[in-house]
Order: sequence, then C-alpha cells, then structure tokens
Amino acid sequence: MSVFGCAMFISTVAHGGAGYLRSNHHFPPGRLTIDRAPNFGWNLGFHLQIDGKPVTSIAQGHSYSTWLSAGPHVLTVLKVPASGYTEPTSTTVNIQPGAEHLYVAMWDSNLVYLQPAGFWLTPGAYWQNHGDGAP
Repeated sequence: MSVFGCAMFISTVAHGGAGYLRSNHHFPPGRLTIDRAPNFGWNLGFHLQIDGKPVTSIAQGHSYSTWLSAGPHVLTVLKVPASGYTEPTSTTVNIQPGAEHLYVAMWDSNLVYLQPAGFWLTPGAYWQNHGDGAP
C-alpha cells in the first residue's frame, strides 16, 4: 500500500500538482471592520457592497465586520436614504492574510466614503486621490 501511495504522490508532483501545494489556497483570510464616524449623522445610514455584491445597510450605533479572502477587494458605499444628490464611492482594499483592516465610514457633502483608520482626508483630498482612500 505504501508503495502505491508513494507512486501516486510522485505522479501528482510530476504532473504539476506541487504548484497547488504552494498556491495561495492555504492563506488565512483577513478581518475587515467598518465603523461609523461619530459625526456621521443620526438620521443617515449607508449601504455597503463588497466586490459589487450587496452586503448590508449600516445605521447609527452599528458597525460591520467580516472575514475576507486575501487579495484585493472593492468596497462601495452609498448614503441611505438616498435623498438629494448622492453617488456611490468605492475604495480598494488589499486584504493581507491574518491581518485586521479597520475602515471608518465618513459623511460629508452628501457623500459617504471609507477611510482607513488613522488616515483622515477631507472630501477634496479624497476626490483628488480618485476615491482610492489612500493618502
């Protein structure tokens, strides 16, 4: 039996199966947490999409946290209720394996946008950075 098992393993490696063993399928996910800024507004919330898929709407007193696979993901937020001028904004986050990624939802000039915790940009600076959330 052990000879048969060794032969199968050698055959798998010979056919390129070892690439799977070194692939990123074994990286742990990273943690994404999105909090609301204290001055966000008592009567406003925001709708969150991750990679174009609707995830949740977040109201006052709530936050959102999830595990995401390692790699780039697009976070899109939109003010709710959508009264007056409103437009979605997107931020790309590169999730690192096993790392914590904290973002804060900000509201200004009728737009909701996400900022990495510790980086505070004005809406004008955010616009100049094309909404990528990085200073």
